[in-house]
Amino acid sequence: MEQICISTTNHSPRGLEGNKRGWGGAQQCCGSQEAELWAHPPWPGLLCCSPSSLSAQDVLTQSPSVSVSLGQMAIITCSGEILSKAYTQWIQQKAGQAPVMVIYKDTDNRPSGIPDRFSGTNLGNTATLTISGARAEDEVNYYCPVSQCWVFGGGTQLTVLGQPKSAPSVTLFPPSSEELGANKATLVCLVSDFYPGAVTVAWKADGSSITQGVETTKPSKQSNNKYAASSYLSLSPDK
Repeated sequence: MEQICISTTNHSPRGLEGNKRGWGGAQQCCGSQEAELWAHPPWPGLLCCSPSSLSAQDVLTQSPSVSVSLGQMAIITCSGEILSKAYTQWIQQKAGQAPVMVIYKDTDNRPSGIPDRFSGTNLGNTATLTISGARAEDEVNYYCPVSQCWVFGGGTQLTVLGQPKSAPSVTLFPPSSEELGANKATLVCLVSDFYPGAVTVAWKADGSSITQGVETTKPSKQSNNKYAASSYLSLSPDK
């Protein structure tokens, strides 16, 4: 039986610290198995207009990640032609919780309970969310849906630097006996307790990298402000 190895590398994100190489990691190995991926969409459609009225140009673009030092100002942008003809909202999405609107109608319109550290602007085809005095609890995903339309950006993960770094902990789960009996196998790798929230997961078989059949979830924040992600490897029965 060939040996399957998995290694993880924790990274400092692009941003104030620059594009750095990984600073910590872990590896575990086991026998040949298979895996699968869970897909987690952000949430169902928000405020909606008729999808048939939208064009190919009605898309919103966000940077996947933004980094800022603790206590500094975070700026998250969203761009698209549709922003010139509709209001922009900003949604804060914490892992395992319902989305929360922090800005509506472009500017400083904040729902009750949202601090004035959050503000927004919309100039032409670009909307901006500004967070003054970034805190650890601000380190979540932010989305920019357009009012009255089925259009929203892909989301931006905000990382607040200056918190203690933590290398990932790796746990490997074998397939169930029922799965093996059905000529299937699922190998699942849980990567947890790492910070910052950027990690690379690599699978290897007998020292050679495996790229086919590998899917890795986006890191999500744990209750301890560290991150977790899962990686899945799917192998054909002949492997």
